Amino acid sequence: MRLQEPGIRELREAIPTHCFQPSYVRSFSYLARDLLIIATLALAALQYIPVIANPWHRALAWTLYGFLQGLCGTGLFVLGHECGHGAFSPSPRANDAVGWVVHSALFTPFFTWRSLHKQHHLYTNNLQKDYNYIPLHRETFAANLGICPEAIEELTADAPIVTLFRIIVHQAFGWLVYMTGCLRLTLRNMGRPRRTWRWWRENAVRALLALHSHWDIWTIVASDIGLGLTTSGLWYLAKSVGFSTMFFLYIVPCLWVNHWYIAITYLHHIHPDVPKYDQSDWTFLKGSLGTVDRDFGVIGRFFFHNIIDYHVVHHLFPQIPFYHAKEATDAIIPLIGDNYINDRENSYLGGLWQAFTDCEWIEPAQGGQALRYKRRPVMHRKT
Repeated sequence: MRLQEPGIRELREAIPTHCFQPSYVRSFSYLARDLLIIATLALAALQYIPVIANPWHRALAWTLYGFLQGLCGTGLFVLGHECGHGAFSPSPRANDAVGWVVHSALFTPFFTWRSLHKQHHLYTNNLQKDYNYIPLHRETFAANLGICPEAIEELTADAPIVTLFRIIVHQAFGWLVYMTGCLRLTLRNMGRPRRTWRWWRENAVRALLALHSHWDIWTIVASDIGLGLTTSGLWYLAKSVGFSTMFFLYIVPCLWVNHWYIAITYLHHIHPDVPKYDQSDWTFLKGSLGTVDRDFGVIGRFFFHNIIDYHVVHHLFPQIPFYHAKEATDAIIPLIGDNYINDRENSYLGGLWQAFTDCEWIEPAQGGQALRYKRRPVMHRKT
């Protein structure tokens, strides 16, 4: 990636000042709207779906409910994400409170997630310090398959069934792997041999205290309390309406939320045009520009609060509220020019398929220029 002027300061100055100012009224209006839709869907499902006589029609109704509620739940997660960046409201306490409530309701430890997510934003596309979707080198990729590097292309060229299986596994278990992988990475960063740690000691408290020595332990306790309250609520709900109804009412939509979150973040950061950098050549600006804007239509704009459509500016200036992201993006595009990556042609499934087939490993650049192998991500090195 060839970066020319302007720098971060010039990009910030190009964005209207009001884009950096969150509004209590607008933010809480979106929160109220999402909560109203979620409550309406849940109450309607409880009232009408269990009394549908035909089991196939009932199954179809629960499936439709789970999908729609998953979209709304993902939007709620995005608002919690806004809170984590201080972009929801001008008040840090309000951001913490709202973020804690909505993420806990979605069974996500808010303060734990926020700490790990902060490191991703600080070191985006840094091969040594980022933890989000770090690709393998060509040689490592080949070694894991037990083949020589020269045979990779032939082996991976045409395997659609394998690709489909990988996508399904990725979407089904990606969130679990994401959370546990972050904690394991933190433990590695501590410099302790993994064999000295029993599995029950690899917990969020110890990991986050190692990553952020200043981290307030009570915020981590608060995250655990939030999960405990959600668990208690689910137990009470299951006793009241039955486990199967609780499962379809809450668990299935949460699985959809996990699916969408993993898909969104994957499509943000995996694309044939996205570079990766060694620490020696990485800068915050280059790393942040190595993200992708995509078009998800009404789902992205209404349900997902523009998190897919305008992600580049979010990485540059995460404190910008989502409802100002389009205006901010339009302001910086003329300045970053060809360094702006957007893929508004690919569909959601098309983007995932491209990422899984064209972005499997990285190769070092040569001569200081980007070298793409079969349009796979590249790694830049200084010469």
